[in-house]
Amino acid sequence: MTRPWIPGTADADLTALATTPRLVVALDFDGTASPLVADPMAARALPEVAVQMARLAAMPDTIVAYVSGRSMHDLREITEHTDDSVVVLAGSHGAQYWFPGEGAADAPGGHDRARGARGAVGRRAADHRPLRGRGAGAEDLRHGAAHPSRGPGDGGEGLRRDRRPRRRALPQWRRRAGHRVLEFSSRNEGKDAAMIALRERFDATGILFAGDDVTDEDAMRVLQEGDLGVRVGPG
Repeated sequence: MTRPWIPGTADADLTALATTPRLVVALDFDGTASPLVADPMAARALPEVAVQMARLAAMPDTIVAYVSGRSMHDLREITEHTDDSVVVLAGSHGAQYWFPGEGAADAPGGHDRARGARGAVGRRAADHRPLRGRGAGAEDLRHGAAHPSRGPGDGGEGLRRDRRPRRRALPQWRRRAGHRVLEFSSRNEGKDAAMIALRERFDATGILFAGDDVTDEDAMRVLQEGDLGVRVGPG
């Protein structure tokens, strides 16, 4: 069940979550912590989001995390993440992790054919006339590749028209269509896997997850009683 929620208003579910013994606060990055921008690597968290995440991270029995489809390398750069950070990262839709005091770790399992995807998606991008010259190339992901088109008027329609040939070229890969981006992955994890991993890792009694895209709805599907999912924006 979904319902509108106005931040700042009283909410019984939010109050209950705030008193849970061990809380995980997880945010999607692009379109949630950061506005969608034309240059993917120029994305940065809104200052007010960064401040509140830092405040939450300083509270007892509270874990904060960014959960993204970005590769860990790119996610660490755009979140301005340092080796001494207390913020958990889940990249590549739950196929990669970074834990405080431990560092980077891949999720177990899966067969990585990422090199082939980068080549195939890159060729499709180079050959696609509507996207040529607009900065739309293959974005390197740890377990695949993304064909981004994040700016206004920069070929989102072209992505939709060009999806079927790429499905034929990469039939065994998981495909995700998000806000002005089409991704191909050799791994089957989604953000649902990230929610399960974070819950188990930190023995969480409650999770607050917020995201703006269809891939974030994967995470919301596995939230349990006492958790709260926030869908940012329309849809």
